[in-house]
Amino acid sequence: MFDEMPQSAQMQRVKGRAGAVMGAGGRLERLWQQGSAKAMLPRMHGRAPEVVFLNTAGGLTGGDRLDYRLEIGAGAQVVGTTQTAERAYRSAGGAARVETRLVVGPGARLHWLPQEVILFEGAALDRLLVAEMAGDAELVTLETLVLGRAAMGERLRDLQLRDRREVIRDGRCAMVEAIRLGPEDMDRAGHAGLNGAVAVATLSLFARDAEDRLARLRAVLPVEGPVRAAASAWDGRVVARFMAAEAWPLRQAVARAVARLTDGPLPRVWQI
Repeated sequence: MFDEMPQSAQMQRVKGRAGAVMGAGGRLERLWQQGSAKAMLPRMHGRAPEVVFLNTAGGLTGGDRLDYRLEIGAGAQVVGTTQTAERAYRSAGGAARVETRLVVGPGARLHWLPQEVILFEGAALDRLLVAEMAGDAELVTLETLVLGRAAMGERLRDLQLRDRREVIRDGRCAMVEAIRLGPEDMDRAGHAGLNGAVAVATLSLFARDAEDRLARLRAVLPVEGPVRAAASAWDGRVVARFMAAEAWPLRQAVARAVARLTDGPLPRVWQI
């Protein structure tokens, strides 16, 4: 028989750090990992090296903290991703925080393609991504959010999400995006709100030839069906937005767009 836990007892929280520095030719120069955060480099044949990040705690809840860092040296070509979808569980107090730092050197190419973040009822999550890139580098970023577990029939009513993304290009701010979702946003209708969507994604490309890739990206975007998508290009970047009432059709549409935009294979750990 277990004793009753005193109210003053504190629950154990996740605290993890992981990162890698990749040099010319995709050579690993430095690797570190601490706590539940891991960084793995699977054996690759005939394709760019991949750095796969993993949270061995199996998910996030209030008070957890993860820090990821991926640095790509001059001329290197690397793909960064996560081993599986991250899950943000109900918080018993405070927000989980995930911070990701990306550094892309001159002439380098980094495709940052993490898998989805699935938000459970009552989740509280604070995320920050900051990317610093050289003016002649190429950076692709993907962020996908899934609101609730479709298999459980879950529809979110209580959620606290703050999500901020910053891209610094050649020392100047190239993009700042900030998202905030709370309970008041869950039922907001119309185009100014979620409009019935439970899965959303943003795919961005920063490169000197970004505008030249817009037409071929638009060619694979869905024009009808369960996924709504659109893309635009300006000032050396392309941004595509996706939204759907189900996660799986959105994942398939995003996968096609990633393959076309990057002109390469999807990360090996993706399941499509």
